[in-house]
Amino acid sequence: MNQTKAYAAQTPDTDLAPWTFEPREVGPHDVQIEILFCGVCHTDLHQIKNEWFPGMFPMVPGHEIVGRVAQVGAHVKNFAVGDLAGVGCLIDSCQHCVPCQEGEEHFCVEGATQTYNNPNRSGNPTYGGYASAIVVREEFVLHVSDKLDLAGVAPLLCAGITTYSPLRHWKVGHGHKLAVVGLGGLGHMAVKFGVAFGADVTVLSTSSAKEQDAKDLGAHHFVVTKDEAQLAAVRGSFDFILDTVAADHDIPLYLSLLKINGTHILLGVPPKPLEIPAFSLIVGRKSIAGSMIGGIAETQEMLNFCAEHNIVSDVEVIDIKDITHAFERMVKGDVRYRFAIDMATL
Repeated sequence: MNQTKAYAAQTPDTDLAPWTFEPREVGPHDVQIEILFCGVCHTDLHQIKNEWFPGMFPMVPGHEIVGRVAQVGAHVKNFAVGDLAGVGCLIDSCQHCVPCQEGEEHFCVEGATQTYNNPNRSGNPTYGGYASAIVVREEFVLHVSDKLDLAGVAPLLCAGITTYSPLRHWKVGHGHKLAVVGLGGLGHMAVKFGVAFGADVTVLSTSSAKEQDAKDLGAHHFVVTKDEAQLAAVRGSFDFILDTVAADHDIPLYLSLLKINGTHILLGVPPKPLEIPAFSLIVGRKSIAGSMIGGIAETQEMLNFCAEHNIVSDVEVIDIKDITHAFERMVKGDVRYRFAIDMATL
């Protein structure tokens, strides 16, 4: 089989650079996708730098993948050569445990296989979307509409489903007041979905400079959390808070903004354990919860919803040779709101 071109980190201390690897053979149930665009997620940088756990090197990151089907196995039923297709954070699971049977493959009891930096069912490392092609089991390949900008679709495979899933799970919509903390890659999608679902959406930010951006995305209100008067005006007012921030921040402050029976939903992963005084929860019977991506069926539902409502991520398309600079900008928050790599530049 032809070598697959990619960009890989050889160690946690080296920048991504060109690399090639031998892809696995296309089996009877597999789909091979020629990658057209791959979104850049902060998770990619966390994993390259071993910030969460020891990685498998060389590492080819990328789990926001959109491309065109180049080859299908003999038993593939739902994809044909030439179809547009997507791959998100998962490429396999046991498919027989209760979560898998209920469409929650990301909570697979035996452990779902991640798109990269993870051993596959044969024990070999998986390689992600910063590459020319990927081979995935049909059950984990998603249909992508030709109605939408493909570069903007790519981040939907992580940032999109990560915000869509909790809003659907908690049935957020008409009659609810939703606050979104953080207006980055996740936050801007939370605003778009919250508005599309009919909620009254407020963006909570430390920076007043983001107000016009929030309004342009459809947010109904904007609150600067460093302004005590603005905070006082919204205390006890939200049904749900969707928290996308991955840095350390004052969770009890946000809990004070919830109504009785309100729910604070964590999507970001701060580096330190949370400190939450019991009274922040028991006064008002408030809840703090978490959510992580979504199952394959729900991800397809999200992609279909986006095609119907013309929703994509706001992206800046980059050349893959500029990925290190893009990482630096991403850390500084200098992107509105997601980078997408044009894989034709590989």
